[in-house]
Amino acid sequence: MTDYAELADDFYINMQLQTALEIPQQRDAATHFFEQVQRRYPKMRTLVTREKETFLEEDKELRSYRWVSLDVRRISSGVVNPPEIDDAIAQHRQVLSVLPYSLAVSHLDCESLNLVFGFDYTYRGNHNQLLIQTLGLPDALQALADIPGAQCMGYEPSIQVSLDPELRTQCRISFETRSTPSHIRSREYPDEQLSVYFALRRIDSLQAGESFEAEFDRLGVLGRRILDDYIVENVLQPLQQAIALQ
Repeated sequence: MTDYAELADDFYINMQLQTALEIPQQRDAATHFFEQVQRRYPKMRTLVTREKETFLEEDKELRSYRWVSLDVRRISSGVVNPPEIDDAIAQHRQVLSVLPYSLAVSHLDCESLNLVFGFDYTYRGNHNQLLIQTLGLPDALQALADIPGAQCMGYEPSIQVSLDPELRTQCRISFETRSTPSHIRSREYPDEQLSVYFALRRIDSLQAGESFEAEFDRLGVLGRRILDDYIVENVLQPLQQAIALQ
C-alpha cells in the first residue's frame, strides 16, 4: 500500500457526517460526546469554539495531531500527518460509533458521510501556473493561456463523478491555490501550501441494518483503491516531482 505521507509536505484524513436534523447542542450532550472521544484519545485536551463550531484538539504545534468538532448539523473528525492510515480510520470509526448513544444520531439522520484525503505541498511560486504545467489544460482553454504575456491568476480544476447508478456514492478531486494577484504582480512568492483534496461521499440516509462504521469502511477501501490506481501516479507524484525540479 502507498505511503501517502511521503507524497506531500503535509497529509491528513478527515471525516464529516452531515445530518438532516439539528444535533443536540445542550451542554450535557455535547460534553458527553467529547468525553467519549477523549476516553479513547486522552491527549485531546483543548476544547475551543470557533464560529459556533466546538473543537476538541490535541496540541496543534505537533507535526501529527488529532481533532474532533461538533456543529449544528455536522460532526467532523481529522488527523493531521497520521503515523498510520489505519490509525486515522480507527479514530473516525470511534467517533461514528458513539454518535447514536451520545448525541442520538441515527442511521436515518444522514444527509452525507464524507471521507477526505488532503495533501499540502509547500511551493514558492505561482500555484496556478504549476498546476497548468503539471496537469495541463483542455485544448479549448490552452489558447487563452498561450496569449503573449498572459499570466495565470486562477486555476483550480475539479471533477466529481458518481460511482454507482443511483448517484449515492461519489468522489471528487479538487485543488486550492494560494497565490494572490499581489504575489503574481510582484513575483515575490512566500512559502504557501497548494492543496489537493480527494473526497469520497455517500449521500442519503443509511438503510436499515447499515451502520456508520461499516459505510465508512466501504468508503475507505474504495478511496484508497482510487488513490493507488489513478491519483497517486497521475496527480500527486507529478506535482511532487515538478516542485522538486523548481
